[in-house]
Parts: sequence; C-alpha cells; structure tokens
Amino acid sequence: MKFTVGDKILLKRTGEEGEVIALIDKQMLEVEVGGTSFPVYMDDVDHPYLKWFTEKKPQKKMAPPVVPVEKIIERKQRLARGIYFSFIPVFKIEGMEEQVDFLKVHLLNELPVDVRFAYDLKLDQKSVFRHEGMLHSFGNLYLHNVPYPDMNDQPRFHWRLTDISSDKMAPEEGVLRIKPAKLFEHVNNVMFNGDASFSYLLVEDFVIKKLPQHNEAPMPAPPVEGLITRHNIEKPKYELDLHIEELTKDHASLTNAQIITRQLDTLERYLHIAIVHRQDRMIIIHGLGKGKLKDEVHNMLKRTPEVSRYKNEWSGRYGFGATEVTFKYK
Repeated sequence: MKFTVGDKILLKRTGEEGEVIALIDKQMLEVEVGGTSFPVYMDDVDHPYLKWFTEKKPQKKMAPPVVPVEKIIERKQRLARGIYFSFIPVFKIEGMEEQVDFLKVHLLNELPVDVRFAYDLKLDQKSVFRHEGMLHSFGNLYLHNVPYPDMNDQPRFHWRLTDISSDKMAPEEGVLRIKPAKLFEHVNNVMFNGDASFSYLLVEDFVIKKLPQHNEAPMPAPPVEGLITRHNIEKPKYELDLHIEELTKDHASLTNAQIITRQLDTLERYLHIAIVHRQDRMIIIHGLGKGKLKDEVHNMLKRTPEVSRYKNEWSGRYGFGATEVTFKYK
C-alpha cells in the first residue's frame, strides 16, 4: 500500500489515527500520532477512509415536534337586539344603469327566545303572501321577494309575534308601511354607503301581560313613517278634527303648504292608529273652505285598503264639513 508524506494513517493494532511525516524506506514510515513521532512498518498502518465511511456517527437526538395547542376561544354572548324585518335590494342592469329589481324580505330574531310568527303582505286590499311558523332564537328566516314596482303602491306588511317560551308575555302585532321617499333613501344608502340591507325594528322585547288601566296617561304617538303597534301608540279617535288651530298653537307662522301637510300627516297617523286597533268607524272634520283639504282627505282614504267606504253628506252637527269613514278587516 502506497503512502506519501502528509497522508492520514490508521494504526491497525490500536485504532489510533495519525499522519505520515517521512518515508524511511520501502517498508517503513515515520508517523506522528498524538504529538509523538515513531517509525512503523507499512503493514501495520492503513488508510482511515474506510473507517470513516463505515463508522456510524452518533445521531443527534431530535426534539419531538411541538404541536401547537389550540387556544380555547370563549364564544361571546350574543346581545338581544329585538326582532326585525330586513330588506335586501337585488339589482339588475337596465341599459347603462343599475336598478333595483326586487327586495328580499327576511325576518330576524335577535332575541334569546323562540317565537311564533304570522306574516301577511297586503297590496291593494288583497293578501299577496302569507306565512306562519316558528323562528328559533337568533334565527334568520327568508320570507319572499317583493317586486320593486310594487313598493310604489306602499304595501302593508302585517305581522304578529308570540313568545312561545312563556305564556305570561303579551303577543305583539303591527303593520309596517314604507313611504316611497323613505324607500328611495334606503336604496341610496345601500348603493353608495356599502350597506347590504336596511331593516325595521318590530319588537325590542316582549312585555308581561297586564290589564288595561283607565287612568293611565296615553303614550306619545310615533311618527307616521315606519312601524305602528298597539303597545306604542295613543288611543284611537272616533272624531278627528283637522282644523289647524286644533293641531298646533303656532299655526300663524305656517304657510298654506305647511298647514295642509300638517293636517294630512295627522290624518295618516290616526288612520293607522284606527286600523291597528281595528276601529269600525271614524268622523274626519275637514271643514268647507275651498275644498282642497277635503279632496286630499278623500284621496288618502281611497289609497287606504282598510277603508271600506266613506261619505261626505250633510249632517245637523257638521253640515258638509265632515266625512264619515267605515273600516273593514279580514
């Protein structure tokens, strides 16, 4: 076996490794092992490479993989926010413009109780969609689609809700009507503000049943726009006087247009109050004048599905200055 100066060697007897520092003759080498130099026969040394390749190197112990522990996320308690009608406008491309095609109507129960509901959409005195059922707590129910052109006729969304978890709670019911101007505002908000839908609160919470108290002061009337229920309105009037001096003390500063607007808003409010209370009749005092207020009163009565008939006949008490209204309900 040939060696040259500088080769690494392995002593066969001891297994020690060293280095060739000199060639003595053809049979002997001078090697250095551990800082000591001495002569050896070539037959007593070997190249260490085979040992290096065959010797098993101690493997480093690998730490076991650390499996991340999933954090326990505590679910936040959902807040009770009431029961809503939710309207989702669905758009279509008409020419170069995006227009509303229809509204998707949902019923949202954001209360921690299951409820039973009755829903009825009426258009031109006719029921066009009815549905009854149960909606679990924090549930969302799709009801139906309403074509957008039908919203111009101001359909009535009739509803009734009952807390089925307790018979001590009074049922809630009412009618929702959305004015065209308000609907246009909602749609604009959806288009330009990034809102996905708009909604109306029906019930914030159920109340315990109680007997009516005759001495209770009437609750203030809600605005005409939106929701009217039996529990948040004042008592109905069987005789409604629309003379402006009966409606406000500050009428002297009002223009004619402001006066008739105030009169018609009052009429609309008490018509809804009468309907919610299922009133059978009403006397509307509009006076004579030039007949403008009477004509507007009659136009509103024509557009009210629950009005069965009305008549403006002479009477000893009102002359021709009042109209008698008769209601009908299904």
